[in-house]
Amino acid sequence: MQRLLHRSQARPAFTAPAARSTVVAMIHDVDETIREIVQRHVLNGSGVDVSFEAPTRDWAAKQSGPALSFYLYDIREDLNRRLVDYVETRNSEGFVTERRQPPRRYKLSYLATAWTQRPEDEHRLLSAVLAAFIRSDILPMDVLQGSLADETDPVKVTIALPPPQDRSLSDVWNALGGELKPSLDLVITAPFDPARALEIGPPVLEEPRLRFADGEGRREEVSGVGRPAPRPATERTPVAAEERQAGATESGRHLHTQWLPRE
Repeated sequence: MQRLLHRSQARPAFTAPAARSTVVAMIHDVDETIREIVQRHVLNGSGVDVSFEAPTRDWAAKQSGPALSFYLYDIREDLNRRLVDYVETRNSEGFVTERRQPPRRYKLSYLATAWTQRPEDEHRLLSAVLAAFIRSDILPMDVLQGSLADETDPVKVTIALPPPQDRSLSDVWNALGGELKPSLDLVITAPFDPARALEIGPPVLEEPRLRFADGEGRREEVSGVGRPAPRPATERTPVAAEERQAGATESGRHLHTQWLPRE
């Protein structure tokens, strides 16, 4: 048996997916989120400066007042939380309009240090920073800045945990060329949209129509509901009952007596 599939040439109206902006300012938004938390829960209106520059000797020499430094020294993806399945986006009619990779999670590691004239003041500032970020493992929505405020995935935070074996804070200080100071290792895990999407064609709204034909030219057309399509009464010819056809399916299909159009 030969089996042919016919589809309608006319394509239905299709609603294209709306353009989705790529999160390109994720790192900056994490910086601003840290600044918001520090100003709200640590400084309380004091004149302490918040800096994201590398705390080198030259930078320390230029400081005229107390400062908190949050130096971003490492960025790496959290591979344990990567999702590989594409996420479907559907329109108001329920049709799939696109398939996108879910956001990836990146760990941003900051070296938090306090810079004042007295070690006691530095310790107080570091204690306040520790208390501000240890409150919860997930940052509250009201402190998230920029694109992070629109994300549905939580922004996780850890502070003062032991660093991985392949990373040492003493190596960071050696790279900065400065003296070792008391510091906190602040890690923010934030989502980042890779903007990878698969194109989706318009949906098929018409039921398929199948046409069966044997070696003798006898044909049968079946619509999507599985019933033979109606044929004019003047163009019918009988087919022998229970006749096994050459080229039938593996299960040994028989053609029963039916009225088929005369070709």
